[in-house]
Amino acid sequence: MTTYRFDGMHVTDHTFELPLDHANPNSASLEVFAREVVAVESRDRDLPYLVFFQGGPGFGAPRFERRDGWLERALRDYRVLLLDQRGTGLSTAISARRLAEFETPEAQAGYLSHFRADAIVRDAEAIRRALLGPDGTWSILGQSFGGFCVLRYLSAAPEHLREAFVTGGIPSLTRPAEDVYRATYPRVREKNRALFSRYPHLQGIARAVADALLESAVHLPNGQRLTVEQFQQLGIMLGGRRGREAIHYLLEGAFERVQGKQMLSDAFLYRVLGALDYHTHPVFSVLHEAIYCQGEASSWAAARVRSEFPEFDYRPGEAFLFTGEMIYPWMFDQYLDLRPLQAAAEILAAKTDWPRLYDVDRLASNTVPLAAAVYFRDMYVDVDYSLESAERIPHAKTWVTSEYEHDGLRAEGAKVLGQLIRMVRE
Repeated sequence: MTTYRFDGMHVTDHTFELPLDHANPNSASLEVFAREVVAVESRDRDLPYLVFFQGGPGFGAPRFERRDGWLERALRDYRVLLLDQRGTGLSTAISARRLAEFETPEAQAGYLSHFRADAIVRDAEAIRRALLGPDGTWSILGQSFGGFCVLRYLSAAPEHLREAFVTGGIPSLTRPAEDVYRATYPRVREKNRALFSRYPHLQGIARAVADALLESAVHLPNGQRLTVEQFQQLGIMLGGRRGREAIHYLLEGAFERVQGKQMLSDAFLYRVLGALDYHTHPVFSVLHEAIYCQGEASSWAAARVRSEFPEFDYRPGEAFLFTGEMIYPWMFDQYLDLRPLQAAAEILAAKTDWPRLYDVDRLASNTVPLAAAVYFRDMYVDVDYSLESAERIPHAKTWVTSEYEHDGLRAEGAKVLGQLIRMVRE
């Protein structure tokens, strides 16, 4: 355990050794890291904990450089516990090199199957007992996929929760992955319309980039060939408040003239490599569709549903569209660092015995105060499905707003969290 101070915060770093499979305490162990933050002036106060579940899956908790945003608001009332979910951050990491230690793809897939929301909540419960004892309670906050973890927590151990907050992450309780993507593609199409309406000249640049990728082999700085399909995946940025501007400034420097010929610039290729960070977050790639699965296989749902939206298949001379938060089987062939996981990804996509994540009956008798920000124009999480789920949970209050995109907690965190706290306390 390490402690230190900066910018008016007292920080304690915790590491917990936990079983890979909580149903089998004798299974292999892993480490889960959690960073406890309390305002210096409140260090000796008996404040309740607020546990933060990050979006993803496969991303560590935020690393704050200063006391601001939603953290500043939270520190008025809580000790904040920033959880690096298993497989992320300073917890036992998942990487292609780490998974290469397993002898077979089946062993890789078996290991990875223990990294969904149900296991993350079991980790949190073990940490709660270590910090607060068997009967201690705390509050939880989930952003995006973190909201999936919150609803899992309300299904599995609500008796240990004081209150729960969700931002941009109320999942459907029963719908399969196909329904999720069937609702997602039209929202992504609308985000493209908004992008090219604001910056009409970008359509020509995007088509020129796609045509250049079709005409000859272009390689990213890591040696990976850049394809049109990968280029389209930059559209994942369109779900954030500054997403349109980010793509605008990325594309404006796409080309440079070399020996009298227009070529994709080195600066552009480096920035694309940084934006397409699937190689550094393999959990996101192999388990993204699995977060929706409850007793059924995903069977590459995003790829199957895409056939219903042929406008996303680029052809020279036609309009170009970016895609969004979708995982496709071809990624495990094209992305160099995902290739070692291809067979395991296929096994997980065909897995039909995923445990149910949400207990609909238990949620129907919920007594824990729940406040959720539902973003009306959220590209990643469908507003109708979120409200459909919230209506089935007593003591759930929703704040539907078009003021923010999916990243409202990061963009205006103090306001967003403050609103949710007021909703719970009213």
